[in-house]
Amino acid sequence: MVAMGYSVDVYNTEGKVVSKVDLNSELFADEKVNKTLIQEYLLLQQANGRVAIADTKDRSEVSGSGKKLYRQKGTGNGRV
Repeated sequence: MVAMGYSVDVYNTEGKVVSKVDLNSELFADEKVNKTLIQEYLLLQQANGRVAIADTKDRSEVSGSGKKLYRQKGTGNGRV
């Protein structure tokens, strides 16, 4: 039989309690909390949710010439 000992609130994006979840006391009985691990997992989830939109132009996207007019870095004119 599983012992249910801990009850945790579940919050929505506005910060309001929407439900409660019972946690298994055998798994969550340890009083030591690894805050660093929790922070790393949170940052991992946030990074995975990021949409990367960075892009540089190549030869087919540059107008006015058959080649890129300036090198990408160093001249200040790389993204013409």
